[in-house]
Amino acid sequence: MVSTTSFKTAKSEEIFSAAQKLMPGGVSSPVRAFKSVGGQPIVFDHVKGAYIWDVDGNQYIDYVGTWGPAICGHAHPTVIKALHEALEQGTSFGAPCALENVLAEMVIDAVPSIDIVRFVNSGTEACMSVLRLMRAFTGRDKIIKFEGCYHGHADMFLVKAGSGVATLGLPDSPGVPKSATNNTLTAPYNDLETVKKLFAENPDQIAGVILEPVVGNSGFVTPEAGFLEGLREITREHGALLIFDEVMTGFRISYGGAQEKFGVTPDLTTLGKVIGGGLPVGAYGGRADIMSMVAPAGPMYQAGTLSGNPLAMTAGIKTLELLRKPGTYEQLDRITKKLSDGLLKVAKEAGHEVTGGSISAMFGMFFTGQEVHNYNDAKSSDMKKFARFHRGMLERGIYLAPSQFEAGFTSLAHTDEDIDKTLAAAKEVLSAI
Repeated sequence: MVSTTSFKTAKSEEIFSAAQKLMPGGVSSPVRAFKSVGGQPIVFDHVKGAYIWDVDGNQYIDYVGTWGPAICGHAHPTVIKALHEALEQGTSFGAPCALENVLAEMVIDAVPSIDIVRFVNSGTEACMSVLRLMRAFTGRDKIIKFEGCYHGHADMFLVKAGSGVATLGLPDSPGVPKSATNNTLTAPYNDLETVKKLFAENPDQIAGVILEPVVGNSGFVTPEAGFLEGLREITREHGALLIFDEVMTGFRISYGGAQEKFGVTPDLTTLGKVIGGGLPVGAYGGRADIMSMVAPAGPMYQAGTLSGNPLAMTAGIKTLELLRKPGTYEQLDRITKKLSDGLLKVAKEAGHEVTGGSISAMFGMFFTGQEVHNYNDAKSSDMKKFARFHRGMLERGIYLAPSQFEAGFTSLAHTDEDIDKTLAAAKEVLSAI
């Protein structure tokens, strides 16, 4: 375990101070700014396996994993070797690439709902595109999303959104006109009755329901028994589409995502994170009859110069090849459960009210005594206590997401020794706060 006396951040502070004059808040994405946990962010220098090194030379065990993609560990040698070879062929073609076929076949084989897939450059872009597609296919304008679920920063999704919006305590974002959100209906996660009511109040107007099947953007929240099945039944009954945003859960909680894990097949799925192997990538796909609406096969326009670029395709292919190896998800589940169960145990032994859990390589813990079934429950967490916990762990060489409203991630690179060190640090911090 790192000694707190050796924890130095002078270089990080210098670089971040300069960054604040160059970029809004000093960052390229809001949660990185450590607003909800206090102090200044550490500035990364390099990553490898399960570890991070910052510009001051501090080493950390990483449970953010670049927010999910590093499921095989950072800078995996197989992925890096393939990327070096791909670089020699060029970084972007803006034209068809044979590697797109390879990754597309892998995604289609793995994800139950996907017959045809379109690659884009981010999870946000995938969700923006699938929103347009569900409206084009159904001829309806309204959608239902769930409070605390984050689907990127497109205007229609910035209503009761999770992730950085929740972390920073922002209202529905300025700059989003009411006209853009008039067709966005919201319900609490795990609440089928509200969904039924919304359909009853808006007959033949709702294009679809979109959700994170396992929430990772208002902390780690799992679906109650029957919730996903209920959504499938309700949407079919009303001629609406069901969309799983598996940007986080895809290839992480099982090789076929949450839909394989829970046995519920949506009409459309969005993906990102893991299928890029650490490079910017996203995808959306689903039933062939729906995807036939997408240009140039159909009239719904969506395009991207860098979509399907050879570097992202290469990293995705190699990452999925690694994940297909026997025993992969058993290992991820074992190591994550050891971490999650251990954190809850040491927290309770130190006298804290906590709740949480894990599925495969995804976990979370809330500082609250009540069970968390939705975003409103998550808001009962003691944010100040989480901030102290986060800082204490950081000073001891453990890097956690700088927000109570973000899930944690493990990887194939994490070892039992890493988990033991993490739990020892947590015991020390939780006994002191």
